[in-house]
Formats: sequence, structure tokens, C-alpha cells
Amino acid sequence: MTLPAISVSGLRKAYKDKVVLDGVDFEVRAGTVFSLLGPNGAGKTTTVNVLTTLAGADAGTVRVAGHDLATDAKGVRAAIGVTGQFAAVDDLLTGRENLRLMVDLNRSAVGDGERIVTDLLDRFELTAAADKLASTYSGGMRRKLDLAMTLVGNPKIIFLDEPTTGLDPRSRRTMWSIVRDLVAAGVTVFLTTQYLEEADQLADHVAVLDRGRLVAQGTPEELKRLIPGTYVRLRFATVAELDAATWLFPGATRDDDALALRVPADGGTKSLRALLDRLDEHSLSAEECSVHTPDLDEVFLALTGHTTEVDAR
Repeated sequence: MTLPAISVSGLRKAYKDKVVLDGVDFEVRAGTVFSLLGPNGAGKTTTVNVLTTLAGADAGTVRVAGHDLATDAKGVRAAIGVTGQFAAVDDLLTGRENLRLMVDLNRSAVGDGERIVTDLLDRFELTAAADKLASTYSGGMRRKLDLAMTLVGNPKIIFLDEPTTGLDPRSRRTMWSIVRDLVAAGVTVFLTTQYLEEADQLADHVAVLDRGRLVAQGTPEELKRLIPGTYVRLRFATVAELDAATWLFPGATRDDDALALRVPADGGTKSLRALLDRLDEHSLSAEECSVHTPDLDEVFLALTGHTTEVDAR
């Protein structure tokens, strides 16, 4: 059995009399994207700081890449890479010099330093700007350089804390593509984000943190099923077929202009099969059939009563 990349049990953290994390438990499977969502002040960044050895836990057990955080922090640091909310590049250096500095500082960077730098510049499409000062880079280029610097030493686990905050949509999607490539190469990604679409696009598993406690976790699809609002939309070719289908499903809502019917459902295959079988029993056939579920924005609001903002902690 493959051990989890990260295992957290009973994690607690307080700053003076303010409890920030109150008994948090979760596991992150190796080679996946785990996304931690939470409103302002929920404790997302504090969680990242604890897991990356930047802050100590008050209680609980944490293992990262097989290393116990309390007894082997050095082993944890050797296995991880961290990209914070703000790009940690040196504006007085070029892109190439920033990467070369990271190679010189990172003892785990194995092999020829110049080859590592060249490969990373190419991988992140920064070769053309490699010898320009980082201060001249766009926001998207700075984030790519920051992530490239994180990959020096080939970490097994990467923590991305709000990695696309402030980026334009095109740069954000470029970062998504990079994250997918990392996971395809076997890297585990721990992602905090204020963009629920980002979690929906990237995450294999999502945990929702509110006031220091996890209020729900699961795949994006599992979380969407936690709140009502899922329905099957059926579009018919004729008004007669729409009338007949409306009679079959008394709780449905009809749209006469579109010749469509919205039938409440749980989104599972079993209920969908039963719905289609019922149509077939009465010799009805829909021109189109689609399942609509609440998005993560609706799930998040229902679970926390808040909207997401940049997390102060």
C-alpha cells in the first residue's frame, strides 16, 4: 500500500488566545493535487506554514514525505518545495541568475548546475527572457520563475500558496498547465487558492477549512453533491413529448421555449439510469440529456456562509 504524501492528525495551532487550527485531520495521496479552501482567516496559510516547518504546531501529528515533522524537520525540508503568495524572486538579478543562485544554495540539486538552470528556463518558457532583470518580468513570468526556483532539487511535494493571485486569466491557465505537468511527472501538489474554479480544474481532493476546522472534504464532484440543486435537463423535439415527460416527473420544472424539462436528481448514475428507463418505458426519447450540479462557489457558500478572499493567515 502506498503511504500518503502528507498525513495530518489532530493539528492544533494558536496565536496567544486565538485558535487558528483546531484539530485538523486529512491525508494527501502521493501524485495528486490536494486543494485547501477557506475564507479569510480560516487558517490556510497557517496550515502551509506548519507543514513546511515555518511554524511549529501546538499539538497533533504530521508526517510529510514519510518524515515526522516533530522529529525530522530537516528531512521534511529536503523533500519539499514552497511557492508563497508573493513571488520570491530577486529583482536585481536576471532570471538565469535567480535560478543559478537557487542551485548554489540547494545542496540537494544533483548534477550540473548550468544544465539544471537551462532545463528549467526551457521548461517554463523563460529562455528568451533569461538574461533580463526579473524586475522587467510580467506578473505571470515572475510566478513562473518563482515556481521554477522551487523545482531546483526536484522536490517530491510542492506547496503552492495562492499561486495565481493577481494573474490575468491567460497566465493563470499557463500555471494550471504547469501544475498538471508536475503531477503527471509524479509530484504531489498541495494547493491553497481563493479561486474555486482553480480547485475545480486542478484538485483530485478538496478540503474546506472554516474557523480553523475542516467542515467538508472529498473530490470536487462529491462536494457538489452535498448541497441540493443537482438536476437532469432533458430537451425534447415536440411539445407533446414535453407534456408527456412533465406528467411523468411531477416535481420537474419545464421551459416551454426550449422544450426542456429540469428534473431534480442526486447526480449519481443509478438515479440517472432510473430516469432514462422511465422515459423508455413510456416510449419517450429526449433530444439532449445533461446533468447539472452546483459549482464549488455554491458549495463553499453553503458550507461556510462566507465567500473566499485572500487569506491573512
